[in-house]
Formats: sequence, structure tokens, C-alpha cells
Amino acid sequence: MNIRNLMMWGIIVLLVVGLFQLFQNPKKNLNSEKIPFSNFIKNVEDGRVVQVDIQGNNIEGVLSDGTVFSTYAPNDPNLVEKLTSKGVSITASPQEDKMPSLLGILLSWFPMLLLIGVWIFFMRQMQGGKGGAMGFGRSKAKLLSEARGKVTFNDVAGIDEAKEEVEEIVEFLKDPRKFRRLGGKIPRGALLIGPPGTGKTLLARAIAGEADVPFFTISGSDFVEMFVGVGASRVRDMMEQGKKNAPCIIFIDEIDAVGRSRGAGLGGGNDEREQTLNQLLVEMDGFDTNEGVIIIAATNRPDVLDPALLRPGRFDRQVVVPNPDIVGREAILKVHIKKITIGPDVKLRTIARGTPGFSGADLANLVNESALLAARKNKRIVTMSDVEEAKDKVMMGAERRSMVMTEDDKKLTAYHEGGHAIVALNEEASDPIHKATIIPRGRALGVVWTLPERDKYSHTREYMEANISKAMGGRVAEEMIFGHDKVTSGASSDIQMATKLAKDMVTKFGMSKDLGPLAYGANEDEVFLGRQITRQEHMSEETAKKVDAEVKKIVDQGYQRAKKILTEKIDDLHKLAKALLAYETLSGEEIKDLILKNVQPQRSKEEDEKNTEKSSSLGSLGLKPKPAH
Repeated sequence: MNIRNLMMWGIIVLLVVGLFQLFQNPKKNLNSEKIPFSNFIKNVEDGRVVQVDIQGNNIEGVLSDGTVFSTYAPNDPNLVEKLTSKGVSITASPQEDKMPSLLGILLSWFPMLLLIGVWIFFMRQMQGGKGGAMGFGRSKAKLLSEARGKVTFNDVAGIDEAKEEVEEIVEFLKDPRKFRRLGGKIPRGALLIGPPGTGKTLLARAIAGEADVPFFTISGSDFVEMFVGVGASRVRDMMEQGKKNAPCIIFIDEIDAVGRSRGAGLGGGNDEREQTLNQLLVEMDGFDTNEGVIIIAATNRPDVLDPALLRPGRFDRQVVVPNPDIVGREAILKVHIKKITIGPDVKLRTIARGTPGFSGADLANLVNESALLAARKNKRIVTMSDVEEAKDKVMMGAERRSMVMTEDDKKLTAYHEGGHAIVALNEEASDPIHKATIIPRGRALGVVWTLPERDKYSHTREYMEANISKAMGGRVAEEMIFGHDKVTSGASSDIQMATKLAKDMVTKFGMSKDLGPLAYGANEDEVFLGRQITRQEHMSEETAKKVDAEVKKIVDQGYQRAKKILTEKIDDLHKLAKALLAYETLSGEEIKDLILKNVQPQRSKEEDEKNTEKSSSLGSLGLKPKPAH
């Protein structure tokens, strides 16, 4: 609160005190007539005075006709006798009673002071900005000033192209003349687009750390609340703040909360969110230009944004922030690995090669999990084994060691996972096997994990057919070993994955010879604002039957291919299943050596004891699994 506000509130308090003092004793001040002392004596002698109140030299009284008077009396010793002789009622009090004590003043004024305090509190709340009772129309944009934990471009890795785009904006704000002398204009906005966890918000924080200009941050959901017109009001207030602090940057995170396409929902489009979007469109590029205010927004749903929001003049550049490749993953790991103590055996290149498809957030989680695992084992440094264990945990889920499985369940799981592994090993287009385990992980009783050798951006027909046959390998192995009546529900997820992939091959990728390169079927994505509810799909019943027949044909071909491989490699299946029962977890290299070179996995005595007593699903009961021979 500044001096101006203090002076204003001081004047208000003084006025309230004066009014209270004025009306404190109304009966003594109301209709009181000031008369000379001589007239007072004459009225006494005439018997017209009924009552008097003597306080020192001040006399107040009432005449017989009801008139209230007051006068000032000199020191007259005979005055009381005159009044008594005429039968006047006399009330006397000392002059000091009109001057109450400090305690009395406080006690008498306490209720009024309490009311004044409450009134001041509510007035401040009504005027007081963002969190006030009447401040719901104010912008919730926060001015970011990171004294601690400041993020710079050095902390952002793996997205070099995106970083160059925003670096140009920061450079423009620092030295606009460098661009203006060539006729370049400052961009209105930049939209960061990318999957979750790729570093969009981190990039915005780096812009705030690098730019020497004010940086406001707000979420898209902060605009729209329960009151009508609040969102539009907050947009106006946000731009006003930006104009006052220009040049500045305003960052809107998750802009899809307010920037969705207009008129797409059921029941009309005149809702609060659309009003907010309309105001945002006008503020970004309307008649009133906002020079020096750059809006940076982030979203992972660019498909639902309104086209008017994406045009040049509003968001002049759209910066794609993709998942990093192997070089980017290594750079991201270098950034995060600085925060922990690692051993000399940790190879970042190897970790980056074994984590295709990981986002920046996934890699940060991987590094953190490895540090937590090492700390749990009371280690001083994080070793490569900790990183590998953390990677398995992130990819396949945590081991459920306490889950009790019978020997029959373990045997069935071993053959099921062995079927997946043998088919994957004999399909040339399949990805190499990373690890196979029959220890329950996540929601699965066992896992066979394959990892590509390099980053893949598109997939061939033979690759997808190999994945379908690999998925069918588990069910085929169950039928071959245990019989048709002994198959379990464990292949449900495999069947679901194979069916979806086959349907995509027919309806989306145009890989059916009979149906040709056409797109069929409905959009099976989530319903967006009611648009898909009212949309009609133009596909005849005959075409739908052909689609179903083609999907079944592709899945059956994968099933037969898996059955052929496992029939020819039945000995390899038995060998691998026995090894899984004995060791419970095998790496891809151990599986290759076992199948191709007939070399048994080599484990140390300590590892055998660990697998026997701790890693076993029967360990919680104090039992030991039987090694298969």
C-alpha cells in the first residue's frame, strides 16, 4: 500500500469518526436554543423553568412549553437557591465527566472501529486485483522471475531446431534493430506443438531465463471459470498488462483448453469458451495492435485448434517439438545425468540406443529411477546395472515378486513367452529381442520385449505382418503344448493388438489387394465436441463385410506363419521354456546364444541364489523353484 492509499483511507476514517461524534448524543444537541443568562433568570422568576442540568458553568434545561435551552452561567452563589425556591428540578455533574478516560473511549469506540476494519477489508478485496472478491475479471497471468532454479537454453537438449526458432525471438527482443533494418517485423506469436513430455514448457521456461524482458505465464484453463464473460475480461486484462510492460512475452500453456474449434459442439456455440477465444483472436490481430507483445503457446492437440488461431498474423510460426532421436536422447541424458553421481561404466550412447521412442520426460524419469534404485541398495554411485534395471521397470512395469504362481502357471507362462520369442527370432523383419521374463511385471504375467535397432518413422508391410505373427506366437505355443482345451485368456492383449494392426492395414494404410489404397471406416478416435456424433459414415454393409474378411485373413495368415515356425522349431521352444523356468529372466543375447549356439546362460553363484530366493514368485512363501533340465 502506497502513501496515496494511506492518505485516502486516513481521510475516510476521520470522516467516519466525525459523523459518529456528531450523532453520538443526539438528545443533547437536538433542538437546543442558546439564550442569554438574563433571560434564563427571568424565566426562573416567572416559573417557566421546569428542569435544569448544571455541568460546571454550562446549564441546559427545559421550559414549561417543552423548549430545550442552554446558557452559560457566571459564578452566582445564589443561583441554586433561586432554582430551589421556584421548584425547579436540578441535576448537577462536574465538568470532568464530559472528558472520558482513554479506556472508556476505547470501549465505546470498539464496535465502530471493528466495523470500520471489516469495511476496509472488503473494500480492499473488491479493489485488490487477482484474488479479490470482485477481481474475477482480472488476469491470472503471473510475472515470472526465477532467482533460483533458473532454466536457460543450456538446460534444453534434443530439440535443436525448435530451440533455434525461439532463440530468434529472444534475439529479436534483445536487439530489434538488427531485424528491422531489413524490414522484418516482430512475430505476433509462436505455437509449440508436440507430444506430451517433449519439453514444450521447459523450452518456455528457458525463454524466460534467457530473455531480458518481462515474462508472463498463464494456463489455458485459467481463462474460463464459472462467471459469464470472465474469460474475455481476463484476456483483455492480460493484454493490457502486456502493453504496459512491452516488450514482453506471454506464455499460455495448454492453449487447447480455450482455443478449440468454434461451432463444433452440440447445442450452439455461444458459450463462455468461444467468447474467450473470440477475444483472444481480436487481441492478437485486430484493429488495436499490440506492439512488442509476443504470445508463446503450447499444446499437444493441434488438430482441435481453431483455424483462425493458427493463421499467420496470430501465430506466425508453429514450432514442432518432436520426440528426440538417438543423438537428442544422448544430449538429454547428458543434461539429466549431471544431477546424479554415476559410475565409469555408464555409457550414455548405449542407453540412448536402447530407449527408442522415449520423450524427454521419459528419460528424466529413467535417470531418476536409476538413482532411486541405487539409493535403495545403499550404493554411493549409479552403475550401468541400475540404469538397465530402471529401464526395464519403466518399459515393462515393476516386478511383482510377491505374486504367488503355481508350477503349472509358470510352465504355461514360460511356453507362452517362449512362443513369442521363437517367432520373433525367426521373423527377419521383427525387431531384435531385448529381454524375456516370466516374472510378473505390471499387469502381465510375463513379457517378451523387442526393441528396434534404430529409430523408425514408418513401417513396412512385412514389419507389420511380422508383428502380427509374433503376437500370435503365444497362443499357438499354448495350443501346441497343452492342447486346444487348455488355452488361457492370457493372449487377449495379443489378439487385440494384432486385430487393431490388421484393421489399420486395411482401412488406413491401404495394404489390402482386394480393397485397394482407400480409407474405410469411421474415425475411432475420441469424440470431439459432438462432431463425430452427428457425422454420417459412407460405407456400405457389403464393404464392411469385405473389411472384416480382410482383417480376418491377415490375422489368420499371421497365425499360420507363427504355427509353421513353432512346428519347425519345436525343440527350440522346449529349450527356451526350460531356460525361462530355470532362470526366469533372459536377455536377448542369452536367448540367441541358447537357440543358435546351444550355449546355456552363465550366471554367478550370487545371481543364482538371488534368482532362487528373491526373484522367484514363490519366494514369499519360502519356497524355491525347481530348475528345469
